[in-house]
Amino acid sequence: MYLELHVPNFDVVREFYSKLGFVIVWEREPEEYKGYLVMKKDADVICFWGGNEDIYTHEYFGKYSPETPRGYGVELVLQIADLETYYKQVQTFAEVVEPLQMKPWGLQDFRIIDPLGYYIRITSPHDILDERYAVK
Repeated sequence: MYLELHVPNFDVVREFYSKLGFVIVWEREPEEYKGYLVMKKDADVICFWGGNEDIYTHEYFGKYSPETPRGYGVELVLQIADLETYYKQVQTFAEVVEPLQMKPWGLQDFRIIDPLGYYIRITSPHDILDERYAVK
């Protein structure tokens, strides 16, 4: 599975996600419904659709107000090996909504909001299928 986010502006996405360490794999400039941007960091791939105001007339998402927070009810998760160094870097350009801390399930993480409103958890590398990370 890969992730696709509907966004109204590729410039904002390129700038922010590049600072997170993502690189552009390929891009099709926005033209009506044909804009698409694929970015990658290590094994993580995020696809961005739209890149213009046409996202607000999408068959499904168009029924919501453009003021609806992007990604409401969704948490994007990035696993980073040198979490403390990465946290110091990210603090310089991102809105941190939860500082770096140890969680009850035994992993360190912190939370940020991207410029479009997507909620991102940045955490220590782990195997999510390992039950020892389940909160008990």
